[in-house]
Amino acid sequence: MADITKRFGWRHLRTAPTSHVRHHRSGRLAHDGSGLSFWFRPLTAALSEVPVDDRELAMTFHARTADFQDVAVQATVTYRIADPAVAAERLDFSVDPDTGVWRGAPLEQLATLLTESAQQHALEVLARTPLAAALADGVPAVRERVTQGLGEEPRLPATGIEIVAVRVMAVRPEPEVERALRTPARELIQQEADRATYERRAVAVERERAIAENELASQIELARREEQLVEQRGANSRREAEEKAAADAVRVGAEADRAVRLARAE
Repeated sequence: MADITKRFGWRHLRTAPTSHVRHHRSGRLAHDGSGLSFWFRPLTAALSEVPVDDRELAMTFHARTADFQDVAVQATVTYRIADPAVAAERLDFSVDPDTGVWRGAPLEQLATLLTESAQQHALEVLARTPLAAALADGVPAVRERVTQGLGEEPRLPATGIEIVAVRVMAVRPEPEVERALRTPARELIQQEADRATYERRAVAVERERAIAENELASQIELARREEQLVEQRGANSRREAEEKAAADAVRVGAEADRAVRLARAE
């Protein structure tokens, strides 16, 4: 919006560098340019202010695919007014000489023109595309078609409009269809998760079995060694008994011999 100051029947206008001002005085062009600052009389002045900066227009519209499924398209068109003189002649960019406010709604007219043109070209692409293909490859296809279509649209240069960029963020189906499409993938993910859980459980069971087998083998080895120990102890006891019996026999024999010798001596 232009900055207008009042002084004793005169007005002073000051605009930003991104605004192009056209000042007609008594039907003749007195000022024409961006970022101007000048004095004028409101009774004889006709002012137009045309923004020349890049502007982004966000749009959301619905379309139908080749298999009769509704989808929503989210896109953004960046544009600029490349020829302010032409735009001021085709659209009402006139401003009030006292307030600097637009008398009409020129940007809304531009938004309607761009939205309808972009929607028309997007519908042409999606009407020939099945839903699955539209969801997989619809974003680049719609972007390319809208960019080409707006570049070939004759009304845009005739209005002084230049398309800077086209972005398509998403092509989405209806919520019910989207939930139905998500179900197989979710079931597959759940199956993979269950399979991973079962595999972890099987590995845990196998580890527990190996641990139990190791414990059993350890117990068997321990029992075998205990048995060997018992046998060894028994053998040692028998050996000790035999050695003691042999020693007793030797002792008894020695005592008998001594007794015999004593008897003979008497």
